Amino acid sequence: MSTPADTRLNRPRPPEQDEVILSVRDLSVSFQTDRGIGRAVDGLSFDLRRGETLGLVGESGCGKSITVLSIIGLHPRPTARITRGQVLFRNSDLVPMHAHALRRFRGKHIAMVLQDPMTALNPVYTIGNQLFETLRLHLRLKRRALQRRAIELLGMLRIPAAKERLDSYPHQFSGGMRQRIVGAIAMAGSPEVLIADEPTTSLDATIEAAYLALLKDIQRKTRLAIIYISHDLGVVARICDRVSVMYAGRIVESGTSAELFTQPAHPYTEALLKAVPDVRERPQRLVSIEGQPPSIYELPTGCAFAARCPSVMQKCREGFPPTAALTPTHSVACWRHS
Repeated sequence: MSTPADTRLNRPRPPEQDEVILSVRDLSVSFQTDRGIGRAVDGLSFDLRRGETLGLVGESGCGKSITVLSIIGLHPRPTARITRGQVLFRNSDLVPMHAHALRRFRGKHIAMVLQDPMTALNPVYTIGNQLFETLRLHLRLKRRALQRRAIELLGMLRIPAAKERLDSYPHQFSGGMRQRIVGAIAMAGSPEVLIADEPTTSLDATIEAAYLALLKDIQRKTRLAIIYISHDLGVVARICDRVSVMYAGRIVESGTSAELFTQPAHPYTEALLKAVPDVRERPQRLVSIEGQPPSIYELPTGCAFAARCPSVMQKCREGFPPTAALTPTHSVACWRHS
């Protein structure tokens, strides 16, 4: 097993001139509950290009999942609300669209793979029924063409005996196979953007490696753009072209995988990398990040990481730092670099 930096450095990045297919601009999402108003996502911006994989990393609760759910209008309403910002897919802003209009984009243009296939699949319907529904909705296929495309999708995701397995139920598959089926359903509409929210959480290392290799193979063939969410920095280093590090609803550092894993600039990024054990050395006590992330209902005035940061300065507590460009592809929001 390799460290994050080792697994990524020899992978070529896609050409920078590739078109931007998805652009998120100043996206903010708030939760309104009995506790008050909490800022779950606060002024998030990033671009996604055709054929590339963008990784979103950070501790649980930092805003990764609510960000991608908000992109396709699946944030929990009415509790969660997009308060400002744009989500531009081919220059169409998805934020102000009504639910009916958004359905034209979900699945057909932007698809999502959830981390638990057993909650994504309906246990009382066969795999065929669940695939057919997506194909009818987005491709308007019928009868033989419907079955032919379903078999083709299962074959693409390397499900053996694809024709026979259309009549099987989710519980009749292993965890790895169920995850592939969820991927087949997501790919049914031939989307241009795939959002993968920790899709390998329930898989063992061997099945995980096979699934990721399959995902990258599909991407090479179709120029699919992927947003990949994970806690596993080794996986992120292996498959992502660019990485954005989130903390308390904001992106605190963003760059190519090579830059993030070899030259981390934000103390939080440095702390995350130190927490990853190096299997080339003798086992030692794991490094942890002291303290807890702040509540979205009680965010500090300054940098949200200040209370846990070993390099904290007084101005860190007084105001959030501006984003500084270290290279054309590497930026960080930290007073050390401003």
